[in-house]
Amino acid sequence: MKTEIVFYGHAALGLTIGQHKLMVDPYFTGNSAAKVSARDVCADYILVTHGHGDHVGDAVDIAKRCGATCVANAEICRWLGAKGLKTHAQHIGGGFTYPFGYLKLTNALHGSLLPDGSDGGNPAGFLLTTPDGLKIYMAGDTGLFGDMRLIGEEGLAVAVLPIGDNYTMGPADALRAVKLLAPQAVIPIHYNTFPVIHQDVQAWKKQVEEETQSRVVILAPGESFLLEK
Repeated sequence: MKTEIVFYGHAALGLTIGQHKLMVDPYFTGNSAAKVSARDVCADYILVTHGHGDHVGDAVDIAKRCGATCVANAEICRWLGAKGLKTHAQHIGGGFTYPFGYLKLTNALHGSLLPDGSDGGNPAGFLLTTPDGLKIYMAGDTGLFGDMRLIGEEGLAVAVLPIGDNYTMGPADALRAVKLLAPQAVIPIHYNTFPVIHQDVQAWKKQVEEETQSRVVILAPGESFLLEK
């Protein structure tokens, strides 16, 4: 089975797993890094890590147009459901088997206030196991935490990690995260969208590949990474 990850800029991702299409944190409107608009994408499922506007993004408009099911914590799902969307609520540590694979919510150290000031519950990451057994960890917005080692024990094909600093892990802590997670490949996100999170991603790639066995895959907005088992 083919699994493809597309980077849309900032923290927005698209995943195609077999015939299933997913969006993660679909922030297009106002995203200076995005090369396409929200109306150019569609999905069967939309995954939202936390409530901030640069992660909820265009989830409502995309879900309404595409008939997508939104997956997030219970507080965010309640907020999205009140807007007429289909939702599936989970909480940290809980997993569920969807047609695209088994999805478990993980810890994330961050905030989650929704754009209108509503309670967004606890921020989360996603640990996705595809039907053919590939494990993809999408950390969401987070600082470094020691239990990343436990996530790494799952045997990760890919880790998607923020490196921008200021709001999330910076390059030094993201390097430590790679050492705890030990993924085969790592995709950096959440950097260079705004001046305050500008980073030298090529320098980070060099350091990670010198100090770990992981390969860094730098994706420009619109580029994709293909996984095959």
